[in-house]
Amino acid sequence: MAKPISHSDQPVQDCQRYLAEVTEEITGDFHPTSPVWPLLSARSAAVDDVLTHLWRFYLDQRIDLALAAVGGYGRGELYPFSDIDLLILVTHPPDESTAAQLSELLRNLWDIGLKVGSSVRTLDECETLAREDLTIFTSLLEARCIAGSTELFAQLKGHIDADRMWDSKDFYKAKLEETESRHDHFGNTESNLEPHVKNGPGGLRDIQVIGWIAKRHYDVALQDLNEADFLNTDEQRMLEAGQNFIGQVRFALHTLNGREEDRLLFEQQQKLSQLWEMVDGEKLAVEQFMQVYYRWAQALAQLRELVMQAFERQILHSDDREKARLLSDDFEVIGGLLSARRDDVFIKEPSNLLQVFVVLANNSNISGIAPGTWRLLRAAHDLIDPPFRADPVNQRLFMELIRSPHGVTLQLRRMARHGLLGRYLPEFGRIVGQMQFDLFHAYTVEAHTLEVLANTRRFMRADYTDKFPVSTRIAQRLRAPELLYIAALYHDIGKGRGGDHSELGAVDAQGFCERHSLSQTDTNLVVWLVRNHLLMSSFSQRKDISDPDEIALFAKHVATQERLDYLYTLTVADIHGTNPELWNAWRSTLLRQTYTETRRALIRGLENPVDRQSVVDTTRQAALELLEDRGFIKADIEGIWALRGDDYFLRERPDDIAWHTESIADHSNLEQALVLIRQSSDSTVANATQIFVHAPDSPDLFARICAQLELLDLSVNDARIYLGSDGATLDTFYVLKADGNPVSGDITTLESIRVGLSAALTQKEIRTVTRHTPRRQKSFVIPTETSVHQDDRRGWTVLEIATPDRPGLLANIGAVFVAQNVSLQAAKIQTLGERVEDVFFVTTSDGNSISDTQALIRLEDAIKQALDTELQSQL
Repeated sequence: MAKPISHSDQPVQDCQRYLAEVTEEITGDFHPTSPVWPLLSARSAAVDDVLTHLWRFYLDQRIDLALAAVGGYGRGELYPFSDIDLLILVTHPPDESTAAQLSELLRNLWDIGLKVGSSVRTLDECETLAREDLTIFTSLLEARCIAGSTELFAQLKGHIDADRMWDSKDFYKAKLEETESRHDHFGNTESNLEPHVKNGPGGLRDIQVIGWIAKRHYDVALQDLNEADFLNTDEQRMLEAGQNFIGQVRFALHTLNGREEDRLLFEQQQKLSQLWEMVDGEKLAVEQFMQVYYRWAQALAQLRELVMQAFERQILHSDDREKARLLSDDFEVIGGLLSARRDDVFIKEPSNLLQVFVVLANNSNISGIAPGTWRLLRAAHDLIDPPFRADPVNQRLFMELIRSPHGVTLQLRRMARHGLLGRYLPEFGRIVGQMQFDLFHAYTVEAHTLEVLANTRRFMRADYTDKFPVSTRIAQRLRAPELLYIAALYHDIGKGRGGDHSELGAVDAQGFCERHSLSQTDTNLVVWLVRNHLLMSSFSQRKDISDPDEIALFAKHVATQERLDYLYTLTVADIHGTNPELWNAWRSTLLRQTYTETRRALIRGLENPVDRQSVVDTTRQAALELLEDRGFIKADIEGIWALRGDDYFLRERPDDIAWHTESIADHSNLEQALVLIRQSSDSTVANATQIFVHAPDSPDLFARICAQLELLDLSVNDARIYLGSDGATLDTFYVLKADGNPVSGDITTLESIRVGLSAALTQKEIRTVTRHTPRRQKSFVIPTETSVHQDDRRGWTVLEIATPDRPGLLANIGAVFVAQNVSLQAAKIQTLGERVEDVFFVTTSDGNSISDTQALIRLEDAIKQALDTELQSQL
């Protein structure tokens, strides 16, 4: 135990030694199995000792001054590196001597190592500022006298009385608005992958808010409320346990960082999982730890909502005398809230546990559930057991909810939030709080699942046509939209168990469909969707969707127009619900083109696939007509085209071919690279900028182009490489800005890109960009993964690379190709968060597939070695 503060003529050093001893003792006493509040109280008491000691040294005997703790310090909850918020009350503005003494006191506190926030005010100033500023008023609610005149401090309460300012109604409304604004800032979810443990939804601030409201309305602490509508004994215990866990996390974050840090960042999540002695198993230790965190955050959010509803009725509607509107023998509506008519409404009729949400979904004029009824729901949720799930009445009720025209997502979110959905669908219960420790997903699995479901519902609304025109039109003509909702509910439900989550989810989806008496046709469709929910996204971004043969293979797998419609809408909903930043015009157009071409293939009939040569011939003829209109003759055009292979005419559009051909014909210096740039006119690559390069082929050309594009802050989304028989290469790149937004289409911007790239192609050395590796990416140093397979039809080798994104990546890959004597024919670039999954179509230098096994092994090893070594050097 730390020794008391020494009384010498060096008070700062005495306090410094004392506080260091107490801090070391408190930090050493921390353990996840022990309550955190005694440590916070001990820290607060130690700072009290320091302040009292210094006050006596500098300002003893002053009856016109009072020193008060406010904010968290006023509550007696002080984390290791939290601010020390102080109020110095004065009877009148301090004179020069007093001001100097106060300044010396505060400077010494900073010298000791305390981060002090202070104000010097009279009582009248406190009153004026508190009336104007809710934050100041709230801090004064928790003010606590530390030293000086207790009589002066006692007068403060009268100056901020409800008769003067912020009565209960005004205070509640202001705090509700403040909370909603704060939640908006954090995305209105407890499931952020890097949550803010203090201010985020489900964090400590949420509990403090209801404590402040209780203090203002009842003048008691939250735990001392005896009102029947507030927390019962079990809920109080849950509140205390949840506060303790989140408080432990915050305490650990402060000590690990050596400073105030309230964000649970990826790098800290791993350290805390070790501190909580969790080990990797079926789930990573960090995923286990974060699941515990999310479940506590959700529990605290539920309790906050329950208490806030009770406050609203007590504070805002205490004088309302609205007559109950009878709905049934079991339920009525009072004040717009659904209310149980008796306490045993769920015990006597367990089906009401589902019926209540069906009623809400079918009555848009009912805004929610009364607090007392929520409590009855929570108390009865154990009644949802195997016999309950097997009861046909309950199965029909759940399907009625899924088929409801309005409010399906809202009701399922409510069920999920209070544990009822996880009880009815145990497979859903297993993913609650299940994080995905990567930079691709923005939410936990269950939050993502419900967001995907919400997207599928949004597609049914006319007001979403502008944002998702294709998806909404397709979704609104689906035969049975509820099948799409069920697929959305089950598409990721197999995560966190090991194995292929698509296959595991398909098994669960089949069980659901069979239990709920869906027809065999509908069951087969839902199961197929869950099993193949990643198919369309993967195909559109990894395959050459301009190739009729590839489309034919995809169409054969999809088989029917109905499957295609459902799969397209589910895919769009899934990508947008995974991480809104991943949804951009490029992905949208890839999916739309895949859908359109597959639909045409299905209409034509799988037995009548498009002939590749007919596509080539049609494209050549269309381009020829465009060029003849510009004064070219067929013989001149054919001379240029003779150097190109069929792939060029298969993958490029007639107007692009005409643009390329005319520019090549007019380009007099054959030794100098020709660089063209324009905004793409192709609707399938909307918003992308098209860059065309015609140059003598060289092994490092791809690396040189990519390095320069990155220096120009551009990202390559698609690359098409065509090597001519004359030794010249014709390359087409589709680019966006590095942040995924379109490049400005003004002439100045496009010309600067063209000039910069032209200059780079004449330089001997390749300039590469160097940037700081993002903080979040440093927590995901995942080894590079590669795989290869052969495209026998084209005679290409397909190399897939998955690796963390970083500056200069494509240029480095191009350099490996040069070193390994590999020629690049095409590339498909896909960035998922801070991870890329790129596909390269390569050959030997003489244009053949790489069939030698040892050569393939050397290529893969060289890629991994170069990329992983380079990544480590950037960390």
